[in-house]
Amino acid sequence: MEHKQISTRRRSLMLGAAASGVAALTQPLSVLAQGADEIVIGGSIPMTGVFAFAGVGINDGIQDYVKIINDAGGIKGRKVKYVPEDTAYKVDVSVAAFKKITSQNKVNVYYGDSTGFAKTINPELERNGNILMAGASFASELNDPKKYPHQFLVGPDYTEMFGILLKHIAKEKPGAKVAFVYSDSEFGRDPIEKSEAAAKQLGLSVAIKIMTAAGSVDVSGEVIKLRRAKPDYTIFHGYILAPIPEFITQGKQQGMTTKWMGTFWTMDSSTVMKMGPDGDGFMGVMPYRYYYDTEPAPMLEKIRAMRPEYQSTAYTQGMLAAMLFLESVKRCLDAGKPLTGDAMKAALNSIKDYDTGGLIGVPISIPGNSIPVGRVYQADMKAQKMVAVSDWIKL
Repeated sequence: MEHKQISTRRRSLMLGAAASGVAALTQPLSVLAQGADEIVIGGSIPMTGVFAFAGVGINDGIQDYVKIINDAGGIKGRKVKYVPEDTAYKVDVSVAAFKKITSQNKVNVYYGDSTGFAKTINPELERNGNILMAGASFASELNDPKKYPHQFLVGPDYTEMFGILLKHIAKEKPGAKVAFVYSDSEFGRDPIEKSEAAAKQLGLSVAIKIMTAAGSVDVSGEVIKLRRAKPDYTIFHGYILAPIPEFITQGKQQGMTTKWMGTFWTMDSSTVMKMGPDGDGFMGVMPYRYYYDTEPAPMLEKIRAMRPEYQSTAYTQGMLAAMLFLESVKRCLDAGKPLTGDAMKAALNSIKDYDTGGLIGVPISIPGNSIPVGRVYQADMKAQKMVAVSDWIKL
């Protein structure tokens, strides 16, 4: 009798323990589901200063994509929070913003405003170990997974941009003579040496290289040198606008027939249109579709519905950065992986033939630190639009 009582009591104790064990398991899970950690995007965004024209667009692009994701229920039930700070495009201010944002939030991904910031913050990023970073820089130096294991570029690096232009030139005019005109800045010098070698490999010759101060006003001496070199194509790099219009206007006055070209930060529609009538036919490389492109692109349709007025290529860059950040986070969560820098970067590198909703016109893969794809567009001043003159070129 006694033995039977004990066993019954033990059984009820065990059942009770088991039941409370189940409760202990279910309860935190339900609590987790309700108060699940937010996914945090931090941002050093230049809303004022020399780069404000881009910063405002970048900020809107990130914000809009976060809204699209949150309106659809977030990522695996987790809401996304975007925490930006204005940096005025100054490295020290940007570093202070990073420290402030990361001390007040558990940041998962971060948007940086410049090459200088990306290089300066890299040791801090490695120490932290839980952040994936991208930003406004396309510096070739950052396209190195060993040196920058937790960073990536939202497009081709500057050397790859030249590569896309040179590939287009070699197809359009085999054996052409090319001129490189670039600013005396880290940004300007970045792709020059490697691109000279790339041109030779494609059977092109670099007729002349001209370096000027970043926003130089008087370029008459340089225009004379350029005219003497008789290039078929002239590629500008390391400027936003000045002194490009001066070169083009004076070059045309002196009878030059070269085709003028630029790289990403010159190629926003509103920037090119400021070149006026002389800018007609100006060409350049663009990794994304323009706001007004008519080819089917569901993401562009969403953007146009949200913002009926023209949005810059900086806006598209910000939106695509947010899309790739959150796709990496989603892939980690789907695989039950922790949101560490290593895991998120591996998830980013697992992106293969990915559809960006038409922001980039072909499916993309990200095997390293860049997205080496782009297209050549040309200015049509009558239509006030940039028009595609090549297919999408992958390197």
